[in-house]
Amino acid sequence: MARWQARRTENAPGEFFVDTSCIDCDHCRQIAPSVFRAHRGQAIVFHQPESPQERLRAQMALVTCPTASIGTLRKQDLRAAIAAFPEPISENVYFCGFASERSFGASSYLIVRPQGNVLVDSPRFTKPLVRRLEAMGGVALMFLTHRDDVADHEKFHRHFGCRRVLHRADLTRATRDVEIVLAGRDPILLEDDLLVIPTPGHTPGHQVLLYRERYLFSGDHVWGNERGELVASRRVCWYSREEQMRSLERLLDVRFEWVLPGHGRRLHASAPNMRVLLRECLARLALGG
Repeated sequence: MARWQARRTENAPGEFFVDTSCIDCDHCRQIAPSVFRAHRGQAIVFHQPESPQERLRAQMALVTCPTASIGTLRKQDLRAAIAAFPEPISENVYFCGFASERSFGASSYLIVRPQGNVLVDSPRFTKPLVRRLEAMGGVALMFLTHRDDVADHEKFHRHFGCRRVLHRADLTRATRDVEIVLAGRDPILLEDDLLVIPTPGHTPGHQVLLYRERYLFSGDHVWGNERGELVASRRVCWYSREEQMRSLERLLDVRFEWVLPGHGRRLHASAPNMRVLLRECLARLALGG
């Protein structure tokens, strides 16, 4: 729970505040951009919510915060904010909220499908979210993009009986019992609408998931920024920059309209424009950007 005594002095006076435990995961700014802003490596409340919609968005940010760094002066009724997750993104694809500190606040997503729902990376295992997932049909498959964002995967597996998917090169002691272990560098068709594309670079076994040639669940491989650009970082490439570049180049032959990352901003563009954005991203990386 956020502590009033540790609140950041830069917060705007009023009900909501951010304390110094913030890890700058960016969720609050994505969920409630009219309330939260970045300041010196953490988030702050720069504008207190005024309308009911602003208040709801601020509460949704509070619920999602992986470190419980967002607080309020008085106890809030959070039922509407909790019920808002999983939040629709487009069609049958949802953002789960309830980020986990164990994955440094990575985003996780839900694909609702007649043949079985897919959970992409692990949110925080918490009863309100679990009940919502149950009501939406449960979880049949859990796709883990890489070893960093597995968080509470074991708890979701035990509760829903879902099969977990991870690349062999990213197995750790915590994930050695996953049910589906992939290998190699070639794309693998998991099901008719689910294509796994190995994208080593950030980690040796990083992989992305393409759903219906429209949604690319990109983990920590590539993401959007506030300027609407596609971004991949040399600074957070833990394994191989050369492999990272090759993995990005491979995506030039893949059709997609959405980038849904673990960290960073979601991005939506037409497939041709997405290819242009990817080429621009590669050019910046080649120049050391």
